Parts: sequence; C-alpha cells; structure tokens
Amino acid sequence: MIPRGFIQDLLARVDVVDVIGRYVALKKAGQNYVGLCPFHGEKTPSFTVSPSKQFFHCFGCGAHGSAIGFLMDHRGLAYTEAIRELAQQVGMQVPEDSGSDREGATRVRGLTEVLERAGDYYRRKLRDAPAAIEYLKRRGLTGPTAARFAIGYAPDAWQPLREAFDTYEDPRLVEAGLVIVGDEGKRYDRFRGRVMFPIRNRRGAVIGFGARVLDGGEPKYLNSPETPVFHKGRELYGLFEAQEAIRKHQRVIVCEGYMDVIQLAQAGFEECVAALGTAITAQHVGALLRLTDQVIFAFDGDAAGRKAARRALEATLPVIADTKRASFVLLPEGEDPDSLVRSGGAAAFEDHLARAMPLSRWFVASLADGKDLEQAEDRAALIAQAKPLLASMPPAALRMQLVRELAEAARTPSADLESLFGLKPWRRLPDARRPANPPRHSAEVEDLKARILQHLVAYPDLAREFNAQIAAEFAGAQQPIDRQIVEVWRTATLVGSTSPGALVEALADSEFADIYREISGRDLLLEGDASAAREDLRAGFATLELRRVENELAELVREPLTPESRERIRELSERRVRLKETPRRAGSI
Repeated sequence: MIPRGFIQDLLARVDVVDVIGRYVALKKAGQNYVGLCPFHGEKTPSFTVSPSKQFFHCFGCGAHGSAIGFLMDHRGLAYTEAIRELAQQVGMQVPEDSGSDREGATRVRGLTEVLERAGDYYRRKLRDAPAAIEYLKRRGLTGPTAARFAIGYAPDAWQPLREAFDTYEDPRLVEAGLVIVGDEGKRYDRFRGRVMFPIRNRRGAVIGFGARVLDGGEPKYLNSPETPVFHKGRELYGLFEAQEAIRKHQRVIVCEGYMDVIQLAQAGFEECVAALGTAITAQHVGALLRLTDQVIFAFDGDAAGRKAARRALEATLPVIADTKRASFVLLPEGEDPDSLVRSGGAAAFEDHLARAMPLSRWFVASLADGKDLEQAEDRAALIAQAKPLLASMPPAALRMQLVRELAEAARTPSADLESLFGLKPWRRLPDARRPANPPRHSAEVEDLKARILQHLVAYPDLAREFNAQIAAEFAGAQQPIDRQIVEVWRTATLVGSTSPGALVEALADSEFADIYREISGRDLLLEGDASAAREDLRAGFATLELRRVENELAELVREPLTPESRERIRELSERRVRLKETPRRAGSI
C-alpha cells in the first residue's frame, strides 16, 4: 500500500480543477466551477468542482470524489494507478512499498493472473464442447453475447486445468479457488463439466467464476469461494460490462442470476447486474447509487424472489438519498427476466419496467403482505415491523414521506408514529438562531450531532481546535453518529491540515465512507466559512455540555444531600449559568 501520508501530501499539491479541466470544460461560477458531467449525458451543467474543498460532485447523477476518484471513474484507472499518474503530473516520486505491502500486491496480482489464464482456458474449451454450445443456444444466447461475457466451459474431468498451467501443484490455484485439495493431499478442479461465467471487477480483471451444471446435477450453480480478490458481498456480476450503459441510461437493473443479466443485455438492457449467490447488501446498493440516480430491482416471480425484493428494500433504506430513486419490478409467478425476455421479447420486459413499484409503495406492500389491515392487531404488527426499517434511514425527506405512507396504511396519524418512533426531520444549517435551552429529545440531539459532523467534514482543521470537547463528548460512544464524529476527528488530526476532499479520501476504507462523501457533495453549494463554523461548533459543544450538566444536577437533587453533593451542585449550577450564555453569544446551533 502507498503510505497515507504521501497520498495526503499529493492531494495537497494537486488542484482538482486542473485535473478535471483536462477532460471537462469548466466555467467559473461563484466560488466553484461547473461543467457538463462526463459520467452521464446532460445539456444543463450539474457537475460542480470546488477548488477550496478539492472535491467534485454531480448533482445530476451523484458522482463525486477527489482527484483520485475522478481518474478512477473517468479513466478506469486502479487506485494506485491514479495516484501514480497524479504524482507524475506534479513531479512527486511515489515511495516504494514496504516489503509486506509489495508481498500483498504481488499476491493479488498473482491470483488475478491465474484466474485470467483459467478464464482463457475455459473460453477455448467451449469451442470443443458441443453439449455446452447446445445448452447456450437453447437458452437463446448468440455468439457475440457469449464472447462479450467471456463465457467458457470447464471439461468434465478431474484435473483439466493441468493443460492450462505449467505446474498444477501451484499453491495459487488453491488460493484462487480453482483447485481443491482433498484427502491425502489429492488435488482436483473445483469446476468440472460446467458452463463458466467469469466474474470481473470494475476494471475488468477476473476475480472469480460462476459455474452452471449442464445436466440435473447439484448444485445447479457453483460460485468461487471467498478469496483475497473475491468477496461476494462487495462484487456484482456484470458491473464491468454494464457500467457504460448505466451512465448512458441513468439507471441500473438488478437481477438475481447470471443468465438474467446476459439475456437482458442481449435484448438491449445492457445496464443489468446481479448479486453473486448472496442477498443484495447496503454496500452493493451504495456502490450502484454512486453510479446512477435510479436502481430497479427485477427479481423472480416466486416466493424466493419476493423475499429477495424485501431484503433489497432493507439494504436500500440506509443508503438512499432524497435525490435517488429505487423501484421494484414484480414479475408474474413462475417468470424471471430471462424467461420473460425469451418468451415475450424486450417489449414484455419494458412493459414491466414501466409498471415498476416505487420504493414507497413496496415499503408498505411488502410489510402488509399476509396481514389483514382491517384488524387493529395486524396494523400494530405492520407498525412494529416498519420501525427498525425507518430507524435505519438517514433523517431526511424520504423517511418523512415513508412515515406518512405507513400512517395512511395503518390508519394512524403520522405525528403519532413520529412520536412513537422518536423520529424528527433533519434541518440543514438554518439561519435562525437556536434557543439557548439544551435539546430535550434524542432527535434534537441527533440533529445537533449531525451538524457537528457536517462542520468537521467541511473544515477538517477545526478538529484540532475542538480536540478536548470531542474527546469529552464522543470518545467511547457507540452510536453510529458518535463513531462517525470520532473517526473524522481522529483522521483529521492524524493527517494534519487538509482539504475536505483529502479527508474523504483518507476515509475511503471506512464503513461510513458513503456518508462522508454524501456530506461533502451536499455541502458543495452551501455558503459559509471556517469562522462561522467555529462559532457554530462552540455553541454546539456548549449545548451538549449543558445537557450533561443538567442531567447530573437532576440526579443529584433526587438523592439525599451530603456536604460533597451540595458542593457539586454549587459547581454545576455555576457552570450551567456560564454555559447558557454561550449559545446566545455564538448563535446558530
């Protein structure tokens, strides 16, 4: 790995406007620059680049990131390749990796090389496999489609890969999931007598395989195991082949299987992907929503498909923003995208896309399935099941709308649901001054914490100034928003003076990376400066401390008074008076 310190120094010297300006015609617009987004077709500029934040964001398709992220998305470069290209532009020498880093990189390269060679071998063997060719023809696939997805065939023998490699005993074959070591050390191929579907990452490197048996054997589909280069919960089948179409059509269609993706692509729906033998995760959905504004889930028309659609809903709610859309295609019983296209053609599938159920309707419909909403008990069960799903969402407009949809279905005032769930809408940096009294409800505290996080992401240098307050308030806390504040604080203080773009890049491996990017992108058009944010933070921390002081006072007065407790009450009372003055002076939190 390239040292983080070098990456921060590099981003401090690189101007994101210069980097992007080589590929996009940018015009000055106030503090920022705007242009036509290179990631989706548009006639009115929605692509914004901030020289002060060293960050870009498209308000049309949602693409955003630092100069490194731009080169990765626009040029298709790997992370280290983007860093090396930027370093060359500013005359910096990328430091040599440590021995362990070089060993890790060499290991990854070795595995992808092995997998690539195996993929080439399987493709060659398909030409000599009439049964496999006949199977693909029966499924309606053409030669160009098979070539596009690099479909192959694994011969039905114990060790066919001996033909492809000089040394069948190469340990990389086992580590890559291609060869299994059985009893007494005997080796044999994992994939035998199966049609092979290479799984490629976004840069086109083969990282694993899906395999379909030709006869009635089990399992029908067999995937590569988890390896250092293949993680089923992160990757999506067909994303490499679909990414250009996703940008062009400004949507992505998520299916259940390999053949769904391939058949739909052949019918003209090239913007299709599928999960890899696992349920759709929030990480999957978050990655797709960075590419496009619209995700359409099209699963099989059976009980398993409905269950997959419900899981997809649960994965979408925590990561979807108000500017994004998700919808659900509910196919007829016994149909899947593959069979529907083969029987009815592209028009049949397009008809179902046109009638896709929006997330808000599927949210209620999926929860109400099997319930009689004429009965109070079933309406109560509906509300109970909805609560954790709503709690998983960011406090924004979409959550508010879903509460209203739920309220209508449950015949309950939305205000009662908000009170029951403890949900209140998030307010963005209002101009009006906040009252001096501390927040009384958890939702108001969450609102305040969200604003603190927003300031720290926008002005990382303030993390050092408020080091003591952040440590006192948040160190050791376990709520997600608290952990996010601590993570931003520690990263900002560790890397020193930095731009928001560089901070977000330093947090790229965080479980909350998407949240930090969303905050940076959302703040791009907000006016403000560090001095106003500083006063805002001072007021906010005073408000939180005041809340702690008043809670402690309330506890003390409920207990029998002692000389020590009387002295503590006196100290806290004096502190409360001073703290109450701070929000009035500082103002806006």
